[in-house]
Amino acid sequence: MAPQDLRYTKDHEWVRVDGDVATIGITDYAAHQLGDIVFVELPDLGRAVTQFGAIGVVESVKAVSDLFAPIGGEVVETNGELAAKPELVNGDPLGDGWMLRVRVADIGQLDALLDAAAYEELTKEA
Repeated sequence: MAPQDLRYTKDHEWVRVDGDVATIGITDYAAHQLGDIVFVELPDLGRAVTQFGAIGVVESVKAVSDLFAPIGGEVVETNGELAAKPELVNGDPLGDGWMLRVRVADIGQLDALLDAAAYEELTKEA
């Protein structure tokens, strides 16, 4: 079940907004599809990201996949643990495996994302 408090992209990223800061990661579905993640490349602090723009790379034993921003804003934090322990994404993609935080530019962009029910439908079709 996809957590109800998150919003999702069709590319399998999730976002949780707390005040004006959004935490971003990939979904459990994406982590499972990718297999063992061996490398995560994230944007620099202070970088402006646009909604649905490429913001990084996730490399697994199966594939290299781009990471896209579910919401636009300024990068204020990245998960430094992932450099040494990229497997955190596989073990806890919605928790310790989070990737970055951005200061939200336009909260209205959440309306362009999928809610939990719509995301579950998307993954059933895949």
